[in-house]
Amino acid sequence: MPVKSNTTKKVRKKNKGKASTQEYLHIAEIRDNVVVLKSGSLRAVLLVSSVNLALKSEEEQEATFQSFMMFLNSLSFPLQIVVQSRKLDIDNYRESLKKKAEEQTNDLLRQQTLSYIEFISELVSLGEIMSKKFYVVVPYDPAQDQRSGFFDRLSAIFMPETIIKLREDKFRKYKYELEKRIDLVMGSLMSMGITSVQLDTASLIELYYNTYNPDIAKNEKLPEVDDLAVEDVK
Repeated sequence: MPVKSNTTKKVRKKNKGKASTQEYLHIAEIRDNVVVLKSGSLRAVLLVSSVNLALKSEEEQEATFQSFMMFLNSLSFPLQIVVQSRKLDIDNYRESLKKKAEEQTNDLLRQQTLSYIEFISELVSLGEIMSKKFYVVVPYDPAQDQRSGFFDRLSAIFMPETIIKLREDKFRKYKYELEKRIDLVMGSLMSMGITSVQLDTASLIELYYNTYNPDIAKNEKLPEVDDLAVEDVK
């Protein structure tokens, strides 16, 4: 009869006490272009353009500030504005240049292309060139919806897991309320000359994957969304 050592038992107990990284994240699932949090609330993420105020006159700058102030005052719900800075990734561009160099029949043009690839690689590496992306997160929290009943809001606070497991009709209802907020925000941004687009499911997964795994994401690209194993919540 084999004897289990005390060391093995200690290791098992230690591993048993470790929590998965996902347990510390607020995200329960991503579906239908919407992020569902563990609290039961929904989030939509908009990728927005930027405005270069330095190129505008004082009157145009003042008009922009006034428009933004009016936009904030018109909101009846909170917004989250996120600016994400990343080191410029030129891997795809560099690979396309390498293919063109291999297909080039002229030796001089091939060498010039390879020299250009080396130049831009050193420029990005030494210059620490960063790319910036701007996001606006639009929330919908059923627990804070003033039109919800008192007991509905109370149950949403103390029993968030029941919100996540609501049937499809409830999810569609909450998503409909979220979409009205999205239309309001996108329309207001457009009036200020700022274009925006809502991230779809694939873009949301890629965004959060790259955000929480910046080093791994550079070397291990995320597979196609259709190939991901997603557990359906009943």
